[in-house]
Amino acid sequence: MIGLKVPKNMADTIRRILLKNSLINLEMKIRRSGDFVFIPITEKLDDKNLKELGLSDVEIVETEFEMQKKAPKSLKGYLKGKIEEEKIDEIKKSFDIIGDIVILEIPEDLEDEKYLIGEAALKFTRRKAVYRKSSAIKGIIRTRELEHLAGVDVSQTVHKEFGCKFMLDVKNVYFSPRLATERRRIVDQVKDGETIIDMFAGVGPFSVAIAMKHEVDIYAVDINPSAYYYTKKNIELNKVQGKIKPILGDVSEVLNDLNIEADRIIMNLPGTAWHFLHNAINSLKSGGILHYYEFASEYEKPIERIIETAYPRKVEILNQRKVKSKSPGVWHMGIDAQIY
Repeated sequence: MIGLKVPKNMADTIRRILLKNSLINLEMKIRRSGDFVFIPITEKLDDKNLKELGLSDVEIVETEFEMQKKAPKSLKGYLKGKIEEEKIDEIKKSFDIIGDIVILEIPEDLEDEKYLIGEAALKFTRRKAVYRKSSAIKGIIRTRELEHLAGVDVSQTVHKEFGCKFMLDVKNVYFSPRLATERRRIVDQVKDGETIIDMFAGVGPFSVAIAMKHEVDIYAVDINPSAYYYTKKNIELNKVQGKIKPILGDVSEVLNDLNIEADRIIMNLPGTAWHFLHNAINSLKSGGILHYYEFASEYEKPIERIIETAYPRKVEILNQRKVKSKSPGVWHMGIDAQIY
């Protein structure tokens, strides 16, 4: 195969010239030997061609080059030929990437191949650790069991989102990267000067994202000590001290103690937020906005809850949307309501 033999100290400059002129054979690997580098080219060049390109001290040679190994473009690509085709199709196409950590869902019938799948995910994503969801989200602190499959077994990471940084431990707190667009949507509605209550704040993604863009007073409440710890860390990490007051405790008790009227309240606890609707509405000033989330198959159910709980106050539904799918026919619903 045709290539150029060039001195090692000139190789990078010559490579750039060849790339600019589309003369490198990208299907082959550049080879190094001693003080020389061998660059595969797409066509034979003569002395006149080399002079026109401004190349000197190079030699046209016939030599052997190795084929480039093309990286697969999907997780399934990394697994092709390693497990049966029908089993590859069972693997969930979507998985969560949180900072340097990948969290997968693997069907039970692929139990024997879980480590192979984990290694494939590690190579495909180029992250540091891969875990498998081994339980549903459970308990009042909203955590799930995770099984380490590949990479380093370190569950703390820093996740970046729309200019914010969120430090967290995936084993000890709840965090969903799939809510990034929803968080941005809420940020865009907030106005400077608002008093906001983030009722189930987690590690503070809603609170921090808002504080990064607005001059506000936010009360970020969570019952999980680990979430409270990371909220404080994330306030420092994003330099929003003075805008967010992290509070550890049961939100119903906390709201009674705070005794404030908020301009806006966020209730992102779709499984059980309805239990706390009366607490939220009692803490919302007239004309205040409620961002309420619930797992439901239709909008009517969460809207009815808000209207019934708010009565005799007037409710205006500003927006209703499907934030993300939870299971077939069931959605993580978002309802924005202004309550007078």
